[in-house]
Amino acid sequence: MRSRTLTLAAVAGAALLATAALPATAAPSGARTPASAQEGSVSAASLLAKVTSCSQISSGKYKTDDETSATVPVCGKNGAVFWKADMDIDCDGQVTTQCNGDADPWFQDDTAFHQSDGKPLRAESLPYVVVPSTSSIWKYTSYGIKGGGVVAVIYNNKVEYAVVGDTGPTQIIGEASYATAKALGIDPDPETGGADSGVTYILFKNSQVSPIESHTAAVSLGDSLAQQFLQNN
Repeated sequence: MRSRTLTLAAVAGAALLATAALPATAAPSGARTPASAQEGSVSAASLLAKVTSCSQISSGKYKTDDETSATVPVCGKNGAVFWKADMDIDCDGQVTTQCNGDADPWFQDDTAFHQSDGKPLRAESLPYVVVPSTSSIWKYTSYGIKGGGVVAVIYNNKVEYAVVGDTGPTQIIGEASYATAKALGIDPDPETGGADSGVTYILFKNSQVSPIESHTAAVSLGDSLAQQFLQNN
């Protein structure tokens, strides 16, 4: 299920990394087979072992959808912030075959952060994550999180590297682009897809992919930052 996203208009060398395949696991009901093996060299289990407890940095907690209660805190770690939530599907940005006003009742043709050519991001092809817009609950920019920042998204024993690409409602958390969901084996349909729970988002502080639309650069930088995260926590 997807919550409506309200967008706000507003480094590493690109090197292909060898992927590390994980043992096969049963996919949750409704999930699709991930398009590729795990990205990078750091396993999902290794990252999840570092985020088993939460040192809350948000002033309050977030809802995962309009109709739910606020149960999700933003947590702090050395070099990162993280939360555990659901995944609603963001299809905003450039009009494409899968992301448009017909496919997505909440579609908006802009994203908070833009490509290097000034155009909105492409949710259909670029893995990105939505962060809550600044509110009394939490201000993401105060914690070194910025547009193009690297995010390790973990689901069903798989790691997908994404960038911070859009901003959403001030009281709701847990949303990522069509491409992020598809890569993780989650139904990417913006109206009926998503995951109800089980998604972990680890956002690396003071990181930025350049250009923001280069997923290869996000994987390269993400893998390096994930290794540092394991060493420092």
